[in-house]
Amino acid sequence: MSINLKGRSFLTLKDYTTEEIKYLLDLAKELKAKKKRGEKGDLLEGKNIVLLFEKTSTRTRCAFETAAYDEGAHVTFLTNSQMGKKESLEDTANVLGRMFDGIEFRGFKQETVEDLAKYSGVPVWNGLTDLYHPTQLLADVLTMYEHINKDNNNDMKLTYVGDARNNVSNSLLIGCAKLGINFAAAAPKSLWPDEDLVKEMEIIAKENGCTILITDDIDKAVKDSDALYTDIWVSMGEEDKFAERIELLKDYQVNMEMLKKTGNENVIFLHCLPSFHDLNTEVGRDVYEKYGLKEMEVTDEVFRSKHSKVFDEAENRAHTIKAVMCATLSDKLYK
Repeated sequence: MSINLKGRSFLTLKDYTTEEIKYLLDLAKELKAKKKRGEKGDLLEGKNIVLLFEKTSTRTRCAFETAAYDEGAHVTFLTNSQMGKKESLEDTANVLGRMFDGIEFRGFKQETVEDLAKYSGVPVWNGLTDLYHPTQLLADVLTMYEHINKDNNNDMKLTYVGDARNNVSNSLLIGCAKLGINFAAAAPKSLWPDEDLVKEMEIIAKENGCTILITDDIDKAVKDSDALYTDIWVSMGEEDKFAERIELLKDYQVNMEMLKKTGNENVIFLHCLPSFHDLNTEVGRDVYEKYGLKEMEVTDEVFRSKHSKVFDEAENRAHTIKAVMCATLSDKLYK
């Protein structure tokens, strides 16, 4: 089947078919190889892109900017707009759609990115909302393909450990179901993903020959895993919940003992970053002073081990984001 995504927004992986997600991953692989060869691209030549950020960022901003520049686009980074303050979201979207060819949004509400797509008339890309982080999933799967020596997605298993209700876990659940990758989540019952989302993805997973397991049994979840994935215990906007989350998740810390429980000596460790694996951050030191924890969601030993592919994963944000922009914007890709 011929895939043409020109003009599409990228708001949640639920909107994309298995074939379309595979197409984006294949394109990302090609664009990464092109970058490694030192070839300057022109797939986005003459395009203007605006980045809207409500939440702070390192990887998302840098990935969108470098990816755009690599293929010839111009970028405006906008953090001081009047959107929602002195001007409605609808009016702002209309203005930006007249000036830019594509809009990236990173913020809180999923409905904000959806309304930007509704009113702007140009492709809008979700750089992260409270519900979903679809560009992260693409980078995660590309990293798995590079480091897990299995040809069939149905033979792969990814296990997420920690707060399984967050945007990253939601996108991993959706992406794995769509791609036929076996997915498990180990979390306290109070931090399990939305039941309706799980039921919806179980239907899709069955169609694609994979399984979904949501459990508080860590040993059962991690067994036979090819990749263990975790995220910080407290997301942006929830900074008052450290004591509660530490109490809930302290037994779900990814450590060497947990890696051994997979029974897979080649298991890889993934993390969307940033990570509190040492005391080299203000937050890490503050948590240590208040709660006595030197490491949170992952130990420093695991983070720096041969199993850890977190920086390959971070780099792949740029290549997969580039694929999304080129696939939805390029006039040259489909000629």
